[in-house]
Amino acid sequence: MASQAAPSCRLVFCLLIAAAVLRPGLGWDTVNSAYGDTIIMPCRLSVPQNLMFGKWKYEKPDGSPVFIAFRSSTKKSVQYDDVPEYKDRLSLSENYTLSISNARISDEKRFVCMLVTEDNVFEAPTIVKVFKQPSKPEIVSKAPFLETEQLKKLGDCISKDSYPDGNITWYRSGKVLQPLEGAVVIIFQKQMDPVTQLYTMTSSLEYKTTKADLHVPFTCSVTYYGPSGQKTVHSEQAVFDIYYPTEQVTIQVLPPKNAIKEGDNITLKCLGNGNPPPQEFLFYLPGQPEGIRGSNTYTLTDVRRNATGDYKCSLIDKRSMIASTAITVHYLDLSLNPSGEVTKQIGDALPVSCTISASRNATVVWMKDNVRLRSSPSFSSLHYQDAGNYVCETALQEVEGLKKRESLTLIVEGKPQIKMTKKTDPSGLSKTIICHVEGFPKPAIQWTITGSGSVINQTEESPYINGRYYSKIIISPEENVTLTCTAENQLERTVNSLNVSANENREKVNDQAKLIVGIVVGLLLAALVAGVVYWLYMKKSKTASKHVNKELGNQEENKKLEENNHKTEA
Repeated sequence: MASQAAPSCRLVFCLLIAAAVLRPGLGWDTVNSAYGDTIIMPCRLSVPQNLMFGKWKYEKPDGSPVFIAFRSSTKKSVQYDDVPEYKDRLSLSENYTLSISNARISDEKRFVCMLVTEDNVFEAPTIVKVFKQPSKPEIVSKAPFLETEQLKKLGDCISKDSYPDGNITWYRSGKVLQPLEGAVVIIFQKQMDPVTQLYTMTSSLEYKTTKADLHVPFTCSVTYYGPSGQKTVHSEQAVFDIYYPTEQVTIQVLPPKNAIKEGDNITLKCLGNGNPPPQEFLFYLPGQPEGIRGSNTYTLTDVRRNATGDYKCSLIDKRSMIASTAITVHYLDLSLNPSGEVTKQIGDALPVSCTISASRNATVVWMKDNVRLRSSPSFSSLHYQDAGNYVCETALQEVEGLKKRESLTLIVEGKPQIKMTKKTDPSGLSKTIICHVEGFPKPAIQWTITGSGSVINQTEESPYINGRYYSKIIISPEENVTLTCTAENQLERTVNSLNVSANENREKVNDQAKLIVGIVVGLLLAALVAGVVYWLYMKKSKTASKHVNKELGNQEENKKLEENNHKTEA
């Protein structure tokens, strides 16, 4: 058996070598695989019935074969050749499908499936293509800023680990950037890692920017081929700070106010519209031709009215580029004459003036004892009620917080003046004596009684209003008495007296007694007359036969008697 098998094996081996070297290739298939995946290559041959074994090989660049896997159809055994790059990566199934795990770029070869019978060798080639998706492109080495009208490197767009290599495209605000001499320069480079055979693509962009590029996003993309065709991956947006020179200067007043008043602190701020903004300026104050060099702010404290005028600022290196603003410092002066505490005598004249000086029309309000007056006070002859606290207040309505006020405390003094009055009670038994006093400061009142009589009510005082009040006393004199009223303040002492006669009371009492006696006598005479009349009537009466008639007569007599009585009383 061994002697017969050996020539047979040698014949098969010779046929296999001859097929590998001399047999022309059949049409091939292509298998696409992603980097790192498992490559699956079916054997595109129908398995013959007298198959001895199947075998896989790949071809070197020079065309020489390298066998990598063997499977016997009779023994069902699988053997893998000792090829270092495919160690532990191969798997050959019963239908002679070859699988290669962890696909590499070096696996991109022409593989051949060989099925061998005793008298023939069949082959089916497969081309393997391996693809590696590149990393997401990233803009690196970005310029910290771009300057207008200058061609400057914007940055590098990098995409790594690609197979095959790809193309990089730059975009401005979503639109493709094309090379333009002096304005857009794009330099593309690619490098292959000798170990992984993966490519890294780099595209550098030089760009001449303008102010229109302010806040405009730049992006880049990489276009590559994968197992399913062409794909594109975009980078994140990059926005660049654009430097441009100042073309205009403006000046501001801080804090912003509708109006500036004396005593305010104000700050002038100068701004240039360049980027970066200028940090130094020249400030020109009213009446000062030379500028004051400083930062972008200049502060004035406790401004006065003479600070009104035009304020300017300019760039240090471009003094012709200047900005100005007009500042008006509002003021308000009030002069009250007289003011403070003023003491005058009653009847005096007192001219009062409130003089206003202001940067614009001002409102004036007069108050007396916190009550608003309709007009300004004028005193040609002072009265006690004119005394009080007067306030002249003025304000500029358009200027917040600009108010002034002055006050006058007017005191009206007068010596005590006395007027005494008498009032007799309707019964005639008592009299009310009233002492009316006028003066300021408030005079003190003291009563003195000369003569005898009973005091029915002690002294009673009224409230002190506008320099006036009164004190009264009720007395029932038994004889002629004299009542003296004394009023005294810091200015003077004044005395006044009033005589009250007791006869007035007695005469009234006698008159009343006489009136009562007359009334009593009249009533007695009337009664006598009524009796005589009744007697005469009874005498003349004829008979008293009927009780009814008698009763009627009695009623009439009584009625007449009553009438006579009423007449007598009258």
